[in-house]
Amino acid sequence: MKHITLFIVIVILSAVGYYLGRIRSVKAVKGEIRTLHSLPGYYGFYVALWCGIPALIVLVLWIVFQSSIITSLVVSALPSDIQNLSPDRLSLVINDIRNIADGIIVSETPDVFLLKAAEHYNGLKDVGYLALAAVLLSFCTAGLAYGMRKIVPSMRARVNVERTVQVLMVLCSTVAIFTTIGIVLSVIFESIRFFNQIPVTDFLFGLKWSPQMAIRPDQVGADGSFGMVPLLAGTLMISGIAMLIAVPIGLMSAIY
Repeated sequence: MKHITLFIVIVILSAVGYYLGRIRSVKAVKGEIRTLHSLPGYYGFYVALWCGIPALIVLVLWIVFQSSIITSLVVSALPSDIQNLSPDRLSLVINDIRNIADGIIVSETPDVFLLKAAEHYNGLKDVGYLALAAVLLSFCTAGLAYGMRKIVPSMRARVNVERTVQVLMVLCSTVAIFTTIGIVLSVIFESIRFFNQIPVTDFLFGLKWSPQMAIRPDQVGADGSFGMVPLLAGTLMISGIAMLIAVPIGLMSAIY
């Protein structure tokens, strides 16, 4: 929620930058808009981009790395015997700390060090939020000032804005492409791991679906059954019921 608030502030400041940039471009030519290289709106967009994009980059980077940074700081302040736990046990401790920090009730009375760690965690989050807000405001102000200084009648504002938007579109497309590739590779690798443990014939022709099995050596669980037939039958049954209801009503509505 706090990050959304900061995002809204950035958008508002960018809108202010657009307005100021547009006004400044008109005043620079004393109202003679025809002497400008670009329309006044492009000068406004130029200032808005300088005001918003650097701050948004900082915000995205903080959202991505915030959790790992705060977690590492909290773990470094834990007792040494807790820090030396196995990765799985330490992960459970960190999860308990986050739950306590978020006000989620844990299954048992938490230890004192967990309460202190949760308090430390919340303190770091608050400090990080305030620091982030200050940095974002600084970036917005600096970008606004820089964009306003660059506005002159001969500046190719339209070219700069369109080039920036084009770069942003290319970056968004690149992220979408690599995200799709990552999803496909993840599905492939997980499927390979799955079929290394479960025969393909059992999956395709199995009549029981009970995905309960131990995933770690210290866990106790059944062997599990991964037959696809019950899933397929359930899907077909639901689709058939939906068609029995939807097709007559839709057909009669179309005829009527």
